[in-house]
Amino acid sequence: MLELLGIVLFALLIALSIALHEVGHLLPAKRFGVKVTEYMIGFGPTVWSRVKGETRYGLKAVPLGGYIRMIGMLAPAPDGTSRSMSTGRFAVMVNDARRQSVQEILPGEEDRAFYRLPVRKRIVIMLGGPTMNLILAFLLFAIVLVGIGLPQPTLQVSNVAACTPSLSQPTGQTLPSGQCPTGTEPSPASLAGIEPGDTLVAIDGQPTTSWDDTTAWIRGNAGAEAMFTVERQGQSIDLPVSVATAERPVVDDQGVATSETITAGYVGIGPEFAWVAQQWSSVPAYMWDITVRSVQALVMLPVKLYTLVTETLIGGGERSPDSPVSVVGVSRLGGNIAAMDEPMVAKVATFLGLAASLNLFLFLFNLLPVLPLDGGHVAGALYEAARRRVARWRGRPDPGPVDMARLLPVAYVVAGALLLMGVIVIWADLVKPISLG
Repeated sequence: MLELLGIVLFALLIALSIALHEVGHLLPAKRFGVKVTEYMIGFGPTVWSRVKGETRYGLKAVPLGGYIRMIGMLAPAPDGTSRSMSTGRFAVMVNDARRQSVQEILPGEEDRAFYRLPVRKRIVIMLGGPTMNLILAFLLFAIVLVGIGLPQPTLQVSNVAACTPSLSQPTGQTLPSGQCPTGTEPSPASLAGIEPGDTLVAIDGQPTTSWDDTTAWIRGNAGAEAMFTVERQGQSIDLPVSVATAERPVVDDQGVATSETITAGYVGIGPEFAWVAQQWSSVPAYMWDITVRSVQALVMLPVKLYTLVTETLIGGGERSPDSPVSVVGVSRLGGNIAAMDEPMVAKVATFLGLAASLNLFLFLFNLLPVLPLDGGHVAGALYEAARRRVARWRGRPDPGPVDMARLLPVAYVVAGALLLMGVIVIWADLVKPISLG
């Protein structure tokens, strides 16, 4: 039941993100006088719509995106007509698109066409959608970081390992018989009598200030004999600890174990975590870190998609946790989060963090300078501005609007590729979904 609730709630968050993205286009378009005939969430057949003023607002059957329809998105052909002598397939498509764009402009509405706006206003309209996603990402990250906080290790002991781990027995768990595996010994913490719930106070009389500093001391003092002072039920207890030497894998900056190993000190204690609210100034830095990772994910997207098809869908291998995921997949992840055996605060933070990361990714993805993405329209407007400036410098006539219709074949190819990618990833999310647990 909780998993279903999580799926529904995350699907609603995605719908809200899409709706706000289109509002980001709608509001400046209306503010600049462009006639907007449609505001739709989804694609395919319309399931509900209502006309208010000159705009029809509605929902469509396939909730995988949205759009607003503005008149005059394409300028007439450079000769002022919508006709061309070329009869090639792409030329016919371009001419049909131009003709439809011209027909949308009723008499007296010529100045309300999108292509008639100054370049700066067109850029504002096209960046309005991604900006909405960026704002939503910032607000969600702020709720997580400032309102909820990040989990920070405390000096209270959460768990005590029974055995000293090795590369062949990395968990530190006992055998079903209760004995440590061959080649390993009881952990120093269990031998010393440290218990879950104890709070570390000092090591050899030096007060402990943070879990990270304590961990660093343990790792750097393999073989040392030390007196650990803990607080247990209001009493201070001194416990002699012989720090063991263990060979442990080196982890990367994401906390994932690598093939490299290191010999370090080991005691066998894990910390309790507390949610600590962060400063507002931490939000931009945190978002920048996620942005860098998102850009890296965008660059690697073709490779990840190829691997998903060849190794997972065709090869039958396990699905990588960092493979591409669709709205179906992230909604299922929302369900996984809701069903996790974790405190509610952890579920809410993870849930909102996932939604924030999704909106940040949508912001970056829509900035790609290719049609039909928003970044493609922005790139066209910037090219038009540069072309006009160069013409002025050379004393030549204004070259007029850029003929964006000529790029429609590229837009169709990109749209087809995105559709194919969406089908592949949705199918993968259905047959081999990514799971958090």
